[in-house]
Amino acid sequence: MKRKLTRAFFLTILTMMFSCDEPETVVTNIVHPDGSVTRKVEMKNIVNKFDISDLQVPVDSTWIIRDSLEFTGEGDTIWVRRAEKLFENSDEINLMYKADSGYNKTSSRRTEFSRKFKWFNTEYRFAEIIDKALPDAYPVSDFLDQEELQWFYSPQYITDEKQNGPDSLKFRALKDTVEIKTEKWVISCLASQWVNEFNKLTEGRAYGEITTESLRKWKDELAGFIQANSEEFDSLWTSGVLFKDLFGESGAVKYRSEADSAMTFAIDKVMIDFRDYTVRIAMPGRLTGTNGLIDSARLLLWPVRSDYFLAQPYEMWAESKTTNIWAWVVAGLFVLFVLTGLVVRAMKKG
Repeated sequence: MKRKLTRAFFLTILTMMFSCDEPETVVTNIVHPDGSVTRKVEMKNIVNKFDISDLQVPVDSTWIIRDSLEFTGEGDTIWVRRAEKLFENSDEINLMYKADSGYNKTSSRRTEFSRKFKWFNTEYRFAEIIDKALPDAYPVSDFLDQEELQWFYSPQYITDEKQNGPDSLKFRALKDTVEIKTEKWVISCLASQWVNEFNKLTEGRAYGEITTESLRKWKDELAGFIQANSEEFDSLWTSGVLFKDLFGESGAVKYRSEADSAMTFAIDKVMIDFRDYTVRIAMPGRLTGTNGLIDSARLLLWPVRSDYFLAQPYEMWAESKTTNIWAWVVAGLFVLFVLTGLVVRAMKKG
């Protein structure tokens, strides 16, 4: 097999190993009432390296770019690149994503904007969406409860603060629980993806000997077996013990190549090659709804990680409302006009 399926593999999926060439990136979308968006990207790196192919989000020569060398509180130096561009609408941002040649170019990303006029108010909605990577994987909500999901989607600085705060024991236990359940979720997604890849490779040739029902049943057994034997899985798979139960002696030999290839393809798809970053959104008017967090700058914030969109779309959305003062003025003048008319009529009758 191409990679060993050990516990370290799954932890790598969840944490993603740090790369010294990976800039720490924050994307800020400032949404304007007309639907235009001022998009700002701030990238920080310990080396002066901001190659387009290394960037988490697309930035090119059409942006206003400023570079600087700054000092951290510990006295270390850090290179900072700030880029800014005004997009006329969300469609322009989507075209930029489609032409992306950066590190995360294989992930399907887009933005959406809507505006609804309701006379006294105008309502706005902006969203940045990453499409799910695996079409038939299990949603993480099948494995985590609400408290665990909140921890799962929280930025690392928040979870770090909680682990070092007054209730540190509680939150460290919560962290361990989330990691165990998340590993089980990833393994289940891997088993499901293996079945899909195996079906593609056999193109129905195995259906006479291996039924869809038996594959569905073995998908759950495979997930449980990996969970219980993650350290020895590679050797057990290589020995052929696992799929002899499914295929039988002759089938295990006949479909061994497809089974190995399907596992390699499944691992490649589950282990998404993606670099994390952070998204912020500033909305016009008064905020009325969001699924994001509010950071220290009073902006909405979302961490972006590959496991967030492994099995379901990852949508970062915000809604807001502005007051149409002119509508209130017009309504007030109309009421005044009606009242004046009633007064004049009453005076004439008197």
